[in-house]
Amino acid sequence: MRLGLLIYGDLDLVTGGFIYDKSVVEYLRRQGDQMEVIALPWRSYGLCLGHNFQAGLARRLRQGAYDILIQDELTHPSLFWLNRRLRLPGPIISLVHLLRSSEARPAWQNRLYRWVERAYLQSVTGFICISRHTRQLVEELVGNGRPATVAYPAGDRLGGLTEAEIAAKIANPGPRQILYLGAVIPRKGLDVLLQALAALSGVDWQLTVAGSLDADPAYARRIFRLISRLGLSSRLRLTGVLQGQDLVQVLRRSHLLAMPSSMEGLALVYLEGMSFGLVPLATSQGAAGEVITNGRDGYLIPPGNVPALSHALETLLTDQERLLAMSLAARQRISRHPTWEETGATIRAFLLQMAARGRP
Repeated sequence: MRLGLLIYGDLDLVTGGFIYDKSVVEYLRRQGDQMEVIALPWRSYGLCLGHNFQAGLARRLRQGAYDILIQDELTHPSLFWLNRRLRLPGPIISLVHLLRSSEARPAWQNRLYRWVERAYLQSVTGFICISRHTRQLVEELVGNGRPATVAYPAGDRLGGLTEAEIAAKIANPGPRQILYLGAVIPRKGLDVLLQALAALSGVDWQLTVAGSLDADPAYARRIFRLISRLGLSSRLRLTGVLQGQDLVQVLRRSHLLAMPSSMEGLALVYLEGMSFGLVPLATSQGAAGEVITNGRDGYLIPPGNVPALSHALETLLTDQERLLAMSLAARQRISRHPTWEETGATIRAFLLQMAARGRP
């Protein structure tokens, strides 16, 4: 197949969504498909709306002569009207990670985003969704009349630990290592995590914050003030973005993955953390419940609930037997989860089906 993938920015960006897209591209190329990546500049939402009126972008997409054009749903502001004028020979498939209009923000803003997002979703032929939750959000906006498939992200990219290695890690003395792995932005809930940790007393722990501090500078400044006010500076390590062996090393030594996000499609970090035996502390809002069973291999906390998160942290930090049981359960759960190879195969089978149907 001759395929196009439209994204913002660069596939080498280190976020779960871009890692997903890059893994799909690499799999399809290994199968012999021609895959062209079309990258649009990442600008403000308002400026991206202007892409709809650029004749050059429309011309470039038509000239691609793709059997299928895949669009990362993140690019929806650039395409919500343009798609209706493209008249491509093949289908347009949207790769949906998380709907912008499902995130926590003032209602008037989400009404605007929902209008644009609905118009975009109505302009495509079908959907690849990274979770059942994401598929449900799409269907709530545009109904279930379009073809769709669910292709989960995978946790096998970085390898993992054996059960014996996990048991040895937990048996080692010293402070329990907690990992926050993601950009420092309000949706990820680092402020909630810091307040929950500050509420603990007599518990030995250290927190590593591995992620960009540049995504939302105002929020990052708020986090620094909170760390100072809560007196947590000596227990924190801020590393910035980690990749490759640096990331593997921090996963190997960590015990808990604490990501109390207000909303996630299905965060890759949960899956990769569980491969190393980290017990995930996620929230009940979003798709985390599709891979985490509350109380067995992780915890699902109501978003923003500091006392509940603090209680879950205290349980795992003070009860070694509970920590070991849940760490092993997390590793066993991820061993039954699709690999990147299986996810790629699911997507390719769907694309072949859509190519055979053509564009309505």
